Amino acid sequence: MAGGAKAAAVAKKLTKSKQGRKGTRKHTKVHFYRPQTQTLDRKPKYKRKSVDKQEPSDYSIIKYPLTTESSMKLIEDSNTLVFIVDIKKNKRQIKKAVKELYQIDCDKVNTLITPKGLKKAYVRLSKDFDALDVANRVGVI
Repeated sequence: MAGGAKAAAVAKKLTKSKQGRKGTRKHTKVHFYRPQTQTLDRKPKYKRKSVDKQEPSDYSIIKYPLTTESSMKLIEDSNTLVFIVDIKKNKRQIKKAVKELYQIDCDKVNTLITPKGLKKAYVRLSKDFDALDVANRVGVI
């Protein structure tokens, strides 16, 4: 019994001392949550990009008009012009670029990506404009 009493005395001494409790805390949750630490604002010594991004011009959006037989048929029959455009541009950007470059109004724009990786834009002109006249002005015909 002497050994048990000795161990109990040592255990009692450890629980009373500050050394035994230092750095421990009671965990009430099963999961560990990382404590929030202070986040400082960044103070870069130099810009990571030397040149800022530029807005795309209308000339970079529309690459060239398409002059195939099927596109000529669309010009004559359905008042539609066909352009090859930048693959990252959307229909609203294409419509705006056509309006600013050629001073024409569009009813709608349909797009498709070809197997070659090019984006075709079918631009349907409004009733006020004739696709043949615009094609002559652009230089398609």
